[in-house]
Amino acid sequence: MARAKRKRRIEPTFDAPASRRSKGSLSVSKSDRILPPSGRGKASKSRGKPRKRRASRARRSGLSRLFRGLVYWSLVLALWAGIAGVGIAAYYGAQMPSATTWAIPDRPPNVKILSADGRLLANRGMTGGEAVGLHEVSSYVPQAVIAIEDRRFYDHWGMDPLGLARAVVENAMQGRLAQGGSTITQQLAKNLFLSSERTIERKVQELLLAFWLEQKYTKDQILEMYLNRVYFGSGAYGVEAAARRYFNKSARDVNLAEAALLAGLLKAPSRLSPARDPNAAEERAQLVLTAMREEGMIGDSELTAAMSAPATRAPSFWTGAEHYVADLVMEELPDLVGNIEKDVIVHTTIDLDLQKQAEKTIRHVIDEKGQDLQVSQGALVSIDRAGAIRALVGGYDYASSQFDRATEARRQPGSAFKPFLYMAALEQGRTPLSVRNDAPVRIGNWSPGNYRDKYHGQVTLSEALARSLNSVAAQLVMEVGPKRVVEVAHRMGIDSTLKANASIALGTSEVTPLELTAAYVPFANGGYRPEVHVIGRVTTAAGDPLYTFQQQQLPRVASPEIVGMMNAMMAETLELGSGRAAAFERPAAGKTGTTQRSRDAWFVGYTANLVTGVWVGNDDGSVTKATGGSVPAAAWREFMAAAHEGVPVAALPGNWNPLGPERPPRAVAGSTTRGVTQAANRRPVPPTAVGGDRREGGLSILDIILGN
Repeated sequence: MARAKRKRRIEPTFDAPASRRSKGSLSVSKSDRILPPSGRGKASKSRGKPRKRRASRARRSGLSRLFRGLVYWSLVLALWAGIAGVGIAAYYGAQMPSATTWAIPDRPPNVKILSADGRLLANRGMTGGEAVGLHEVSSYVPQAVIAIEDRRFYDHWGMDPLGLARAVVENAMQGRLAQGGSTITQQLAKNLFLSSERTIERKVQELLLAFWLEQKYTKDQILEMYLNRVYFGSGAYGVEAAARRYFNKSARDVNLAEAALLAGLLKAPSRLSPARDPNAAEERAQLVLTAMREEGMIGDSELTAAMSAPATRAPSFWTGAEHYVADLVMEELPDLVGNIEKDVIVHTTIDLDLQKQAEKTIRHVIDEKGQDLQVSQGALVSIDRAGAIRALVGGYDYASSQFDRATEARRQPGSAFKPFLYMAALEQGRTPLSVRNDAPVRIGNWSPGNYRDKYHGQVTLSEALARSLNSVAAQLVMEVGPKRVVEVAHRMGIDSTLKANASIALGTSEVTPLELTAAYVPFANGGYRPEVHVIGRVTTAAGDPLYTFQQQQLPRVASPEIVGMMNAMMAETLELGSGRAAAFERPAAGKTGTTQRSRDAWFVGYTANLVTGVWVGNDDGSVTKATGGSVPAAAWREFMAAAHEGVPVAALPGNWNPLGPERPPRAVAGSTTRGVTQAANRRPVPPTAVGGDRREGGLSILDIILGN
């Protein structure tokens, strides 16, 4: 009952009818609502528009909030990335030495090798080229490098954010690493101080070093260091070495197309080298030219001309016979100046014109006759009467084989060794007019025969040497003794070990072309043995002297009379004997040499100005069809005729007169004495016993076999 008597609660409502509204009702009447003046009475007609505006405003508000969120979080991420970057840089930077101790490492020393008249023969050292100033190099080179490697080089401070962003976008679009973001300064920093490993540590250190370089050096200094140290492929470090390597010219003289090729190599020097892939190098060069045009560095006409230039094709290795000389210089240099720590300049004794002529000669005779005569290699050495090497060719082509056959190959000289035997015989009292019987001879089990088994009976020593008669040589070695022959050869300039046995008469002990040629020099200068040399002087790059060759007093190794007799005999070799193919309009003398089965063929001869030796054969010692009187004699004549153009004629030294003091010999161009054999016929000399005259100290056959 109590519950029934309780008053019922009245809930507030906005929908109660007016009749039921009480004074305290929360409901409002129409007149209580506030409407815009213009909207009164029209609310029902425009009811949908506010909803659309509200939705549009909501969408705009959502996008705005999204954008503000993206900006906010991007800034947050950038801030944290910056903090992380600073932390990483601080961490790796702390592991580097103090910046106060940083210094540009010295560029590896270069050895600049010059000819006698100051022309460049070669550069040697780790770089392979001298350093050149930015003001010296062709202006196309730095332009091409900047255009393809770092277009904003002069605008950034070591790192180029715009260039890095551009590289990232390009790589993303192409789906591969098409562009690098490193600046030239960064590349120099890596080249100078760091390895090429791709790690965060190396990249951070690279950036720190790049900033340091930019603070310490000018842009031009940085670019100059870069060009002089960067790798251009095929063993060439630095722009000068690369220009010499690919174009055989200085970086000072390269044209637009060549500069573009050099700049293009920097992306992948080994792969793009024109010595490896000329077409790839050319394609890359055209990209460089296009970049230069886009940057306004060149005009349309220059672009067209450079684009139409033929592709550069470089040999796979340094080419030119002068590099044989350079190798010889580098072998001898440490003994003269010690360890090389700074750039040096070596002034050699080489006559570059003669050097080029020597190379041309060897190539020409092998190209012309090598296939028919089964000859593939040759060497030439030319030395003046003072011992200076004027030309040296160690092979047919340095690019295909760097082995120097002129100084390193030891081969049997054959009959080219006989002059030392005959000189030993003359020193014991014989003369060119002494007579021996050219007939088959046997020494123990050894039976040396003449060429094609032809024998001539009674002959003078002069004729025997001119015709290179082996039987007479065998008789002479029995007479004078092998040891005596070895002594004479060493005295004249042979350095190799020689076996003192009977076969020494036919040149069976091996020698190099350089030492055999050097041993003929006393015949050309009157009997003196000079010190054979190729280095005249060495200086620093600034011109300070480090070494100067000083010729000591020359020892006399042959008397004037012996020299005169030897010159008369060897002049007849060119006049009447096996060396007729070498004769030219100049007093000259020499000797041919052909070893067993023609494995080696030689001609060594001289004038009063030059002594030149030529060897041809095959590296593997295989047989040939050449003789000393064929290819070597022809090559000697070709070289010597060119070498003596414009040189005054001079007689060979010596005072021997085959006709006696009352009848001076007849002077004939091409020899000092002609008709020695005819003179011998007019003044016959009784033949000597095979064992030799007792006064000349003959040896028994047993002595010779045992090498006594």
